[in-house]
Amino acid sequence: MLDRFITPLISAPVNAAATVLVRAGVGANTVTIVGFAIGIVAAILIANGAYIAGAIALFSSRICDALDGAVARQTQATDAGGFLDITLDFLFYASIPLAFALADPSANALAAAVLLAAFVGTGSSFLAFAVMAAKRGLSNVAVPNKSFYFLGGLTEATETLGFFAAMCLWPQYFAVLAYGFSALCAITIATRIGWGWKAFS
Repeated sequence: MLDRFITPLISAPVNAAATVLVRAGVGANTVTIVGFAIGIVAAILIANGAYIAGAIALFSSRICDALDGAVARQTQATDAGGFLDITLDFLFYASIPLAFALADPSANALAAAVLLAAFVGTGSSFLAFAVMAAKRGLSNVAVPNKSFYFLGGLTEATETLGFFAAMCLWPQYFAVLAYGFSALCAITIATRIGWGWKAFS
């Protein structure tokens, strides 16, 4: 929901940083892989109770996630790059609830499982819509230059990052935050199913 407002605010610095990377010969796929690696480091730190360090690594990972697309647009965007980006993004998002479950299984495991199930719902509805949109030749003019139809919702990258940050700052409230965000994800799933049914009927 907030991505459409945040993206224009950060586009200038992101594009400037991408220009520096392009001039240095750094490709978009390299940025994607580095960002994913940093994200896994964040998960490892969180799993070991280093929540603040994990949050810093988490934000660094998402900076790379913003940069890889900008680098691709300044060079040559490819289907392979788009596939790699979205696949590693979903793996990263799944790693964070798992990390909190490993950090404190007795307190966090059930809430983490519920949140992971919610992520499966948001991810599958997102990708299923993208597949059918591609089959029909649809494009989203609100979010141009994407490798696939970018379907929005109540819980997008900005909201997810915000909740992850809150979980790192107040890990003792992980379960409450996880259940709350899962409820928001459920709303996103329901609206996407409704949009998809209406669009493809």
